Amino acid sequence: MHVIGVDRRPAGLVVEVESPPAMMGCPTCGVVARSHGRRTLTLVDIPCFGAPTRVRWRKRTWTCPEPSCPVGVFTEQDEQIAKPRAMLTTRACRWATEQVRREHASIAGLARQLATTWRTVWTSIEPILQRAAADESRFAGVTTLGVDEHLWHHVSPRKRGPKELTGMVDLTRDKDGRVHARLLDLVPGRSGTVYKTWLDQRGKGFKAGVEVATLDPFRGYKNAIDDKLADATAVLDAFHVVALASRAVDEVRRRVQQEIHGHRGRSGDPLYGIRNILRCAAERLTDKQHARLAAAIAADDRHDAVHVACQCAQKVRAAYAHPDPAKGRQIAEQVVDGFPSCPIPEIARLGRTLRQWKDAFLAYFDTGRASNGGTESINGLIELHRRIARGFRNRENYRLRMLLIGGGLNLDPPQV
Repeated sequence: MHVIGVDRRPAGLVVEVESPPAMMGCPTCGVVARSHGRRTLTLVDIPCFGAPTRVRWRKRTWTCPEPSCPVGVFTEQDEQIAKPRAMLTTRACRWATEQVRREHASIAGLARQLATTWRTVWTSIEPILQRAAADESRFAGVTTLGVDEHLWHHVSPRKRGPKELTGMVDLTRDKDGRVHARLLDLVPGRSGTVYKTWLDQRGKGFKAGVEVATLDPFRGYKNAIDDKLADATAVLDAFHVVALASRAVDEVRRRVQQEIHGHRGRSGDPLYGIRNILRCAAERLTDKQHARLAAAIAADDRHDAVHVACQCAQKVRAAYAHPDPAKGRQIAEQVVDGFPSCPIPEIARLGRTLRQWKDAFLAYFDTGRASNGGTESINGLIELHRRIARGFRNRENYRLRMLLIGGGLNLDPPQV
């Protein structure tokens, strides 16, 4: 393609191009065609020198001299420049997808940079994302699978359907043992049936390749894993287990506070003053914080229940924090065996919960510390882009955008 003119205008840059002269054959019958003049097409291109850019492509038109040929006049096409009937150049489409994926750009922001409309930008890149999303090869090689749910809107479900979406994330480690989380799909609903249906759609080969399945403590997802991924090891996410233990300590503190004072915690109440210290890891507390904790517990004998609950939560955390997985597993087994018989009802309930999830709880120490952390990081990206876009009304647009930013699509590298 030859550049035959560049014009700097108040609205931006205009670049005029044309292809070099060449012999052209009819695409239907192959007879050498005759020139039929030019047809100028204006395309939106990537910004240049900080200004919106338009490419004016002087396309050659041809006529077929063969009387029996159904083709009369046809126009040259070059998909390296633009797809047929496209409004953006090919490189502008790739640039736009990379801006959304790497730079967290909004479609409206890209439209401003390109001096065009939101609809023009989205309708240009949407087919690219749809083709990539339909490519089943992107599900290949998944050995560790994470699952979690999130809310994609906060209006009436009658208008936009279910608020909850179930997200599946590839948590497979690379050769160096690092996890590069990759969003695989988002499907409406939050239930074991939704997860089962998605796994069935992936086929037997995909299910046979999954060795580890991480999840939050939600029984629906666990049932789906047991039914459809029978050979995979289910692993309960460490963060949520520690969160359950911390929540139990908070519940004990609030109950004791009510029993002693008859009201919620207030400024000056000993237990209320250490509410944040109780949530911290013991090894991270300063000497001053240790002193505050000891003074608050010593202020009333009835505070001992809070101290015991705090020690139980620290033991749960110690199991995960131990550098030796085998020793960590021993501590976790002690937790499962001892907590259910604790006289503190909140800790006993925590123990019963962990005993019900015993296999998935202990599997953390046998699977190289597999967790759902990568899934939570993808959820963080999703939340970021939902805020950048000021919310979504179309679930399929939402799904495509999140697959793009979550690394779930195999796209051509950007042009240099």
